[in-house]
Amino acid sequence: MSVIPCQQNAELQIKIREFAEVLKTQSHRLGEHGLDEQEFYNSGVFRGAIERVRGQFAASMRDKREFVQHVLNHMQDGKFIKEWNSAGSENRHDYTVTMPSGRTAVIELKGCLDGNNTNIFERPPHAQEFIIWSVCTNPGADPQHNVWSGIHTRLSAEIISQEQRVDGILIWDMVCGTFGRPCPKLTDENDPRLTELSHYRLPPPCIYLLPATIPSPRNNPSPPPQQLQDVELLQAFANCFHADANDLNYVSFAVSHDGAETVRSTTITRNGVVQRQSGQTAIRRS
Repeated sequence: MSVIPCQQNAELQIKIREFAEVLKTQSHRLGEHGLDEQEFYNSGVFRGAIERVRGQFAASMRDKREFVQHVLNHMQDGKFIKEWNSAGSENRHDYTVTMPSGRTAVIELKGCLDGNNTNIFERPPHAQEFIIWSVCTNPGADPQHNVWSGIHTRLSAEIISQEQRVDGILIWDMVCGTFGRPCPKLTDENDPRLTELSHYRLPPPCIYLLPATIPSPRNNPSPPPQQLQDVELLQAFANCFHADANDLNYVSFAVSHDGAETVRSTTITRNGVVQRQSGQTAIRRS
């Protein structure tokens, strides 16, 4: 049982560790810095370069937005959505999507879900549906840790304490189904559920459905998760990209008081089987 079918690629982790060792011991041979080995490592050039590259990877959204643009255009061409627009940098959300029914859905784009940025969002008043889309482009990241950290530790606290309703979570990006992140849901490279889109070959997304109401200890302690047909945008993703019951996850929160503290438990179910369930955990927002 697991919160998401994906696992860290053990072979890739070995290659990453081996290459990291090479970088630590052989970087002084690269470039034309004019320093001997001792001077190079004492100078801060190595550490500074590593931090600069790390920051550039973390800050860059261009590849992620290009991926989202291709996906939404494909959905619009197939009439799974009516139209979409980028919300712009002045808003606390990323995309507004008009559905065939006329409903307005809003997308907030996030990274791997394990950082404090996951808590920073605001459901706009015009949103009839609001989903978070996790685009985690680091193949070395641990999907099991990221999903549980994002849903239980971070999002549940924000939803309950700040009364910020999230209808669902889409966990899916261009690394899914590649060597860096093999998709266990696929049978082989010719699986009919693969979608060829621009230069991507995409497996079905992982979809997480959350409650339609805010959990409250007194009046609404354990609202059930919504069904796929309740969230039109997630239904559109499922239909367009060949998702089935194995790709649908149902998230419920049970909230209560324990003395002066508000506590909650999180349960993730797939195909009627509980994949992970927490104990009662105090809400402490990061």
